[in-house]
Amino acid sequence: MSNLGGQPILILKEGSSRTRGRDAQGANIAAAKAVAGAVRTTLGPKGMDKMLVDTIGDVVITNDGVTILKEMDIEHPAAKMMVEIAKTQDDEVGDGTTTAVVIAGELLKRAEDLLEQDVHPTVIAHGYRMAADRAHEILNDIAVDIQPSETDMLKKIAETAMTGKGAEAAKDKLTDLVVKAITMVADADGTVDSDFVKVEKKVGGSIEDSEIIEGMIIDKERVHPAMPKKVSDAKILLLNAAVEFKKTEVDAEISITSPDQLQMFLDEEERMIRNIVDKIVASGANVLFCQKGIDDIAQHYLAKAGILAVRRVKKSHMEKLSRATGGAVVSSIDAISPEELGKAGLVEEKKVSGEEMIFVTECENPKAVSIIIRGGTEHVVDELNRAMEDAIRVVSVAVEDHKFVAGGGAPEIELSLRLRDYAASVGGRAQLAIEAFATALEIIPRTLAENAGLDPIDMLVALRASHEKGGGDAGSMGLDVFNGKADNMKTAGVIEPLRVKTQAIASAAEAAIMILRIDDVIAASKMAGGPPGGAPGMEEMGGMGGMGGMGMPPM
Repeated sequence: MSNLGGQPILILKEGSSRTRGRDAQGANIAAAKAVAGAVRTTLGPKGMDKMLVDTIGDVVITNDGVTILKEMDIEHPAAKMMVEIAKTQDDEVGDGTTTAVVIAGELLKRAEDLLEQDVHPTVIAHGYRMAADRAHEILNDIAVDIQPSETDMLKKIAETAMTGKGAEAAKDKLTDLVVKAITMVADADGTVDSDFVKVEKKVGGSIEDSEIIEGMIIDKERVHPAMPKKVSDAKILLLNAAVEFKKTEVDAEISITSPDQLQMFLDEEERMIRNIVDKIVASGANVLFCQKGIDDIAQHYLAKAGILAVRRVKKSHMEKLSRATGGAVVSSIDAISPEELGKAGLVEEKKVSGEEMIFVTECENPKAVSIIIRGGTEHVVDELNRAMEDAIRVVSVAVEDHKFVAGGGAPEIELSLRLRDYAASVGGRAQLAIEAFATALEIIPRTLAENAGLDPIDMLVALRASHEKGGGDAGSMGLDVFNGKADNMKTAGVIEPLRVKTQAIASAAEAAIMILRIDDVIAASKMAGGPPGGAPGMEEMGGMGGMGGMGMPPM
């Protein structure tokens, strides 16, 4: 509302709310800190799990940061920005989602202290930017090179990503599967598309029964019971066209006046389908994967020709089959030829956990593979699947970037010490923000210690002392949560790809800067007074009270 010569002028719609200045910053920072607090207890190998129950009663039990934040019904706009950090981290690297959110929350907490000392938000933002750029340089400096042939190191990277996600029981087996899968699908130029590692989860059996299939598993069954269940020396046709008679593009009517005309029409339809099947048989194919439908009559003829056929295969699965078997996806019946066919040593239908699945195995140099994960209950299998997905992504990132850093909070302590030195050389008010950034990074080792039931102050002092000593591997000294002491993380095998850290710190800094720069929140009438499902839902998550309400504060 504005006042012009004593006449009040309404600018905002009735019912809208507006929060400005320190109040707006306070509310946004509180919301962001609450989100960070929600996932903080899940960090590290000793992190706890969250049970999330949705509106229809489905249960998810996980300690994967991005899964928790996606499942939580978050309404507050600043809190949603924290969820975006986790999603970006997950898309880019696959791991480190909790780290990114926790650092962003701590950066805002430290900024709040500076705001109370009357440091301007722009000064803090400038200092944070400088610190983030410097942190990137330091991380590149302390990173260690790794080659795709160093499978032992890649296994350790996979193991670090899986630790704390319920996969410890069979970590040796699972890391083996992950590294084998990634080295198989890696292209000659070193790029890795982790989408070509297909993870199938099946309840039943134990984790030890998980296996890698050097080829593809398709969760489908044969279209006709008379078809062979097993085809050796398979020649595979991948078809993106319906094995049915053609229908007209426009509405058309056929006028039939006598029964023999009807019979001729039906016979002609059958002959057309017979022609299509003859073309498939003539190509020499004995296995057919069709992206579209297969007519009943066609199924009969294909079964008589001894061809194993599967219909309605997903487009993404067709692409993976193409990479695994070396065949091309054919889009027209007339284009079918022997040169387009893929090859596999064996295609068979097997029953897994009471469901029929098609296994395409014994492929020559497959560039797409499948991993089948087994576990006792659905929740176990789901969490194993999330752990596997994380491990697959981090190993592929390590193979692409050829660089890794130590884990266990080692890089954060090293960054914190070096950024403090950098702050002293900068001077001015930006120095305060850089020091705040350095302190904020210590939240990672501090949280690791807290989650393991150790004294965070003692652990931080021990870590700082071991880094300040200097020497060859001082930068790799991290927190051994199992023995409660500072230890060399590289020799302990706790290592992560460089990109996990660079991405986490970059996105945390960007989000913190963006939230800090907001000094005015104008909420539409629907949100005024707090959106439904905002504050209460968030406070019920535990340890998240005192947020000042997740909704917009009423005027």
